[in-house]
Amino acid sequence: VQLQASGGGLVQAGGSLRLSCAASGRTFSIYAMGWFRQAPGKEREIVAAINRSGGSTYYEDSVKGRFTVSRDNAKNTVYLQMNSLKPEDTALYYCAAVRRTNMYAVVTTGAYDYWGQGTLVTVSS
Repeated sequence: VQLQASGGGLVQAGGSLRLSCAASGRTFSIYAMGWFRQAPGKEREIVAAINRSGGSTYYEDSVKGRFTVSRDNAKNTVYLQMNSLKPEDTALYYCAAVRRTNMYAVVTTGAYDYWGQGTLVTVSS
């Protein structure tokens, strides 16, 4: 599967952005999906994950209540709605996919097989 992330940009603190990740192919629903970010000088970290159906999600503690991950399997797309953005959210954001036969969200970075290119999110104070 090939992944194409978009939707990044420059936003003021308190603002919102919605990231999208479009996947190629006709079997999108067999993949659990994740959003990750990497800030300068820091390791890549998971932000959110969603299972194959969209019925199970995971959020990193610092984004709980502010970010929402969702997917539309008919459109082969996963989204990350980011509200109440903070300067510390500034990073390169990546989407990733891992093929799964179960219905769990996948929270381990190393488990993901396919990665999109990053989309830059910059939050000004």
